[in-house]
Amino acid sequence: MVQSDQSLNKQKVMKQGFWFVAIGAAFWGINPIFRMLLLDTFTSAQIVLLEHVLLLVIAVPLLWANRADLKSVKFKHLGAIIFIAWGGSALATILFTLGLTYGEINVVLLLQQLQPLFAIFLARIILKEALPRHFSTAVIIALMGTYLLTFGFHFPFGSMGDFFQAASLLSIAAAALWGGSTVMGRYLLNDMKYETVTALRFIVALPLLIMIVAFQGAAWSLPATTGASAIIFINLAASALIPGLLSILIYYRGLANTKASLATIAELSFPTVALIINWLVFNEVVSVAQFIGFLLIWSTMYFLSIQKQPTPTQRIPEPLTSP
Repeated sequence: MVQSDQSLNKQKVMKQGFWFVAIGAAFWGINPIFRMLLLDTFTSAQIVLLEHVLLLVIAVPLLWANRADLKSVKFKHLGAIIFIAWGGSALATILFTLGLTYGEINVVLLLQQLQPLFAIFLARIILKEALPRHFSTAVIIALMGTYLLTFGFHFPFGSMGDFFQAASLLSIAAAALWGGSTVMGRYLLNDMKYETVTALRFIVALPLLIMIVAFQGAAWSLPATTGASAIIFINLAASALIPGLLSILIYYRGLANTKASLATIAELSFPTVALIINWLVFNEVVSVAQFIGFLLIWSTMYFLSIQKQPTPTQRIPEPLTSP
C-alpha cells in the first residue's frame, strides 16, 4: 500500500511538472508585447544583453543562496551549462535569425519544427528516457498541429530548390541547439536545484552576449525625453522579469520533474499563446487551419499529461566525457 501511494504521488508530481513546463513556455508567447517597442530603440542582441544585465541583480543573489550546488559541479556539468547558456539562448537565436535573413522564410520555419524530434532523440540516447504508450502517435499529431499553426493548409515552399540551401542548415542547427538545451537542462536538474540552473543560464550567457554586441558594433541610442526613456526602461524590465526570469523559473521548476522528451511537447504551448497574442493584441486573423492546429497541440498535451509515465531512474547516465 505504501509503495502504491508513493507511485501515485510520483505520477502526480510528474503531471504537475509537465504543466509547469507548459506554463513557463507559454510566457514566452507574450514577449512580442514588450519587444515591439524596444526594437524601435535597440537591436535584438542589445535587448537580450540589457535583459541579462538587469537579471544579474536577481541571478547573482539566487546563485549565492544556492551556492552549495556548485560544490558538486564537474566538467560535464560545465559543458551542459555552457550548452544551454550559449547554445540554446544565444547561438540558436543567431542561427535562426540568419536563416530567416538569407533563406526562404517558410522553409526555415518548417525546419525549426524539428526541435522536438532532436530533443526526443537526445533524451533517449543521453538520458535513457523511457516513453509512455502511444507517444510516437502523440508526437506526430503535435507536429501536425504546429504545421497548421504556422502554414495552415498551404505547402510551405515552391520547389525543392528552396529546401536545399544554406539557410536550411542554419535552421536545422538552431533546432538541434534548442532541442539539446531541453535535454541538457533536464540533465543539470538531476544534480542541481532549478533556481541554480536558472541563475547559471543568465550569468554564463552574459560574456557571450557582450562579445556579440561588441562584434555587431551597432550604435546605442535612447529617446531624447525622460518620459520616453522611462517607458523604454519599464518595457525592458517587464520583458526581463516576465517572459525572461519568471518563465524560466517556472519552466525549470517543471522540467526538474518531467522527462525532456515530454517537456519538448509541453513547450508547444509557446506558439499557441503567441497565436492568441497576435489575435488579441496585434489584430491578426486566426484561420480555421490555425484553430485546428491549436486544438491538436493542446489535445496532445492533455493526453500526454494524463498518461502513466514510466518511473525515471534516480541517476542519469553522464552525457559528456568526464575528465
